[in-house]
Amino acid sequence: MRSRARTDAIDPVALRAQLLKLEPAAVGRPNSIRIVRAPGRVNLIGEYTDFNSGYVLPVAIDREVRIAYLATDDRQVVLHRLDTRERGAFDLDHLPERQGRWLDYAVGTAWAMTEAGLPLRGLRGVIGSNLPTGAGLSSSAAIELAVAHALLAEPVDAPVPMTLARLAQRAENAFVGVQSGLMDQFAVACGQPASALLLDCRSLDWRAVSLPLDEMTLVVCHSGQARRLAGSEYNVRRAQCDTAVAVLAGRDPSVQSLRDVTPELLDRAAAEGWLEPVVLRRATHVVHENQRVTDTIGALEARDMTTLGRLFAASHASLRDLFEVSSPALDALVEIAVATPGVVAARMTGAGFGGCTVNLVRPDAVERLRGAVESRYAMQTGFTPRVFPVMPTVGAGLMTAT
Repeated sequence: MRSRARTDAIDPVALRAQLLKLEPAAVGRPNSIRIVRAPGRVNLIGEYTDFNSGYVLPVAIDREVRIAYLATDDRQVVLHRLDTRERGAFDLDHLPERQGRWLDYAVGTAWAMTEAGLPLRGLRGVIGSNLPTGAGLSSSAAIELAVAHALLAEPVDAPVPMTLARLAQRAENAFVGVQSGLMDQFAVACGQPASALLLDCRSLDWRAVSLPLDEMTLVVCHSGQARRLAGSEYNVRRAQCDTAVAVLAGRDPSVQSLRDVTPELLDRAAAEGWLEPVVLRRATHVVHENQRVTDTIGALEARDMTTLGRLFAASHASLRDLFEVSSPALDALVEIAVATPGVVAARMTGAGFGGCTVNLVRPDAVERLRGAVESRYAMQTGFTPRVFPVMPTVGAGLMTAT
């Protein structure tokens, strides 16, 4: 059964019309308007492994941020958000301090690009999005990468995607203040159609992993509970992982990150009480989650749906019980999904504390899953869910004329 048709696609003609309406400078130069796009991402598996130098397996998805913009020479950046009707502005030569608003992602990106010596231009732009904010689908990274492409003085000479991804990560770490790993920006920048992306977060080597889309559909279930990534809990988890590394490195000098910790070393740490219980739980999740990424790739290549279901279930349980970043709402979505015939695998995705689940679903079961969620979830949690299939897509960049 086919999924419902998309009704919230971003119309580039309408986006240009909004820019002409909001920015008088664009009226006389309609042929100079460009559009950049940046997808969101959903992570199949490999949660909280990126900043531990481990493996991740994200997918760039066909929900995205688009910016219609007119490049200018006045060094002023003006952005209008169509979803919230907010306006943000800053001067490239006098960047403002962090303000705790969405504009920080744009300002931080400009700062990181300037520090890297990239030539930038001012612009007048409007931002359209069909990517829900606070859902764990990397709306912030999508804004960063879309802004990065729009700011470039010569978009056709853009740096390689990984370079822009690393600059956007620096913006988020050093300017916005969220100590995230590279996964989000990498997936948004480097997305590939019909594929997930395996990233080694230590070496930054990566490759596309083909998905058996004839046998399964990627379905995102939004819990309706916004997550709070910029809050303290994300950075707390990172500090706890750093603590585990410091203790274990004192026992085994080969340990530079949790990537280097074997299950045997972890078992010894548990038996001999080297780590505080909460720190041990965090480390245990990361060590075994890394192995689950490798095992998931093998299962995808073998089209072994039973193993995929087991790996997703183990990942969700670990995030819930060991890393403690799930929520009753996310748990309810997973429980409903795994009880629905035709759902191959389900787990929470992203940083947690609300947000979304990712589900691998037989194509003829997508509407069955939607119906189960819509009929049961709100009564159990009080939140209003959203269920939408997604497709893997290409990474961020300048759109061709439409």
